[in-house]
Amino acid sequence: MSFDFDATVVGAGAVGLACGRALSKRGLTVLVLEKEPHIGQGVSSRNSEVIHAGLYYPTGSLKAKFCVEGRRRLYDFLESHKVDHWKCGKLVVATEEAEVPRIEAILEQGRINGVEGLELLSGEQARALEPQLNAVAAILSPESGLFDSHGYMLALEGEIEAAGGSVVTSAPFEGAEPLAGGGFTIHVGGEGAMSVTSRLLVTAAGLSAQKVAASIEGYPADLIPAGHFGKGVYFRLSGPAPFNRLIYPPPIPGALGTHYRKDLGGQGVFGPDLAYVEAEDYSVDPAKAEVFAGYIRRFWPDVQVEKLAPDYAGIRPKLHGKGQPQPDFQLRGVESHGIGGLMALFGIESPGLTSSMAIGEAVADRLAR
Repeated sequence: MSFDFDATVVGAGAVGLACGRALSKRGLTVLVLEKEPHIGQGVSSRNSEVIHAGLYYPTGSLKAKFCVEGRRRLYDFLESHKVDHWKCGKLVVATEEAEVPRIEAILEQGRINGVEGLELLSGEQARALEPQLNAVAAILSPESGLFDSHGYMLALEGEIEAAGGSVVTSAPFEGAEPLAGGGFTIHVGGEGAMSVTSRLLVTAAGLSAQKVAASIEGYPADLIPAGHFGKGVYFRLSGPAPFNRLIYPPPIPGALGTHYRKDLGGQGVFGPDLAYVEAEDYSVDPAKAEVFAGYIRRFWPDVQVEKLAPDYAGIRPKLHGKGQPQPDFQLRGVESHGIGGLMALFGIESPGLTSSMAIGEAVADRLAR
């Protein structure tokens, strides 16, 4: 049977586009569908744009594997495609003696995960790098950095289109049925509503991952993991940025916690926090500035609350609720759901942006097999 496309990807965020690029590199004709008017309007555009080194993630997990591999691939890609980025480095700080064992455990986990160049610093050594910092000890991670995530996604889109693929926006996925001989009929909504056939199907729909899976005929409902919306807000600092490096306290339950970055424009930004919400809501409550200032004061005593302005919010597609252990990425193929040619992605939150190229290659490899 002939198909309209070899592979269709649902979702034109960083992960979906990286999957499309990886499939295109294997000589396949690729269609990427995006419900929004532009690429990267969801999770991929509402984050810290941090390149994670791979410190925190459990031994043998997909997060550990894909973060380290993805980070290496990402730096090479950004360099070769002239996408703005900055390997600024990161300090994971203990602001009191009780936190020192926690950062020592993070250091050990990072080394197990194969992260290069990690050092344990005394408070004095950390302040020599960042004089305004309050820390009794710190991990220096020189491989951590920042990048222009939208420039990255535009470069991925360009590679897909250069290989003969198509990235179509304002084209919501409305369902799919497996065909008897293999492949899928895929229904696309929007102004140009249509149906197409595709040999392979990848769902990388972020916050809509569960809804998309449920609209694929034959996908077992009991194998669709429960989804949770983890909202985080950011505050922007007026005045000079206090640090050049990323500053991270020890992680909070369920996330890496409120951290600092000096963005590519040179401004200081703090966030995200974590609050579970029932629906997409990107408002930022200005009153949270007081809470942020109290948290920031632990590692930057000179913060002034009146210089913190509400900036933006993001929502992460979490597979765990409040108080539950944080699970791994889920890449579900035929061995899980029984549908040949389908790869369904769930829970691709941090470090999904850093991991995106490694996830794309893994998806393409598994579907090729």
